[in-house]
Amino acid sequence: MKFHPEKLYHVYNRGNNSQFIFYSSENYFFFLKKMRILLIPNVKMLAYCLMPNHFHWLIWVKPVEKTCLNKNIGTLLSSYTQAINKRYGRTGSLFQQKTKAIELANRNYAQTCFHYIHQNPIRANLVKNMEDWPFSSYIDYANLRDGSLISKEFTHKYLEITEKQFIQESQQAIDPQNIKHIY
Repeated sequence: MKFHPEKLYHVYNRGNNSQFIFYSSENYFFFLKKMRILLIPNVKMLAYCLMPNHFHWLIWVKPVEKTCLNKNIGTLLSSYTQAINKRYGRTGSLFQQKTKAIELANRNYAQTCFHYIHQNPIRANLVKNMEDWPFSSYIDYANLRDGSLISKEFTHKYLEITEKQFIQESQQAIDPQNIKHIY
C-alpha cells in the first residue's frame, strides 16, 4: 500500500475465502483496541465499520513517516490473527493477503464512501437500523455514543458535512455501483 501524508484513503480487507474474522464481541473490541494503539498515532479516523467477515476504514494520513503506517497495519492484522488462531485453535492466515487502500481525491466520492461504510450492516442484513450495529462509527456521528476513535470535528470539516446533513444523508441508499473498488 502506498500512503501519502495528508491524503484520504478507503482501506479494507476481508477474511480468506470470505470467512469470518470476528467470532464474538470480544474479538471486535480487541480489534478496536489494536486500531487505537497502532493506527491513531498515524491517522485521523473518519469512519470505520467492522463486519463479521471484513472491515472498512476511512482514514486521513497524518504528516508522519508513511512507512510506519504500512508497518502498523501489518502488525495490527498479524497480531490479531495470532490472537484469533490461539483463541480458537486455528492455524494459517485469517485475512486476504493484500489489504486494499484507495486514495479518495474527490470530496463527493469521499462523502459517498463515508456513508457506504456506515451502511454496511444494513446491506448485510445484520440490523434494521445503522444505530443498532455497535462496531461502526455511525453511532458516534449520530451522537448516540461519545467514542474517541474517530476525529469527528475534523471529519465534519474535511468532508464538508454538518451533523444534520450526516443524519439525513446516511439514511439515503448508496448505490454500490458508485463505489467502484468494493469487492
